[in-house]
Amino acid sequence: MTTALLIIDVQQALCSGEYECFAIGRVIDTINGLSARARAAGKKVVFIQHEESDSPLAYEAEGWQLAQGLQAKAGDERVRKTTPDSFYHTNLQQLVPVQDVERLVICGLQTDYCVNATVRQALKLGYDVVLAADAHSTLDNGNLTAEDIIAEHNKDLARLSSAVARIDVIPANDIRF
Repeated sequence: MTTALLIIDVQQALCSGEYECFAIGRVIDTINGLSARARAAGKKVVFIQHEESDSPLAYEAEGWQLAQGLQAKAGDERVRKTTPDSFYHTNLQQLVPVQDVERLVICGLQTDYCVNATVRQALKLGYDVVLAADAHSTLDNGNLTAEDIIAEHNKDLARLSSAVARIDVIPANDIRF
């Protein structure tokens, strides 16, 4: 089974300052471990970057850049997006065509927005998905803490499946490439 790693929106604006996601240092370290193992296994690593004009995530602004400490390497792919769904109006499906890539390992930011939307769309498109349970994060939303949001999404997404694909939610150290 061919696998690719998607790293969603681990960008400077979401990793420091006002919008810093929960436990971001640990999450970045966990993502770096996943990406190193994926590269060592010869798997494609794709960094997805959200952009929004007139915001800290404006294209090429400091906040749009990959987070400090996140380890990107030559040969890694990049995708720019403008909606929570990483597939919508992007070249992601061309980079990881479902006929060639059967399984996507997904991690990144924010759990309840772009990670959630991308996991659900990947399942709909027929990819098997592995969500790295400890390699995604978000912010408190006023009703729930970030920890509760992460736990809720891990539980809810693990229950989804389709006739042709499935979602597994497991800790990063247990993911095999």
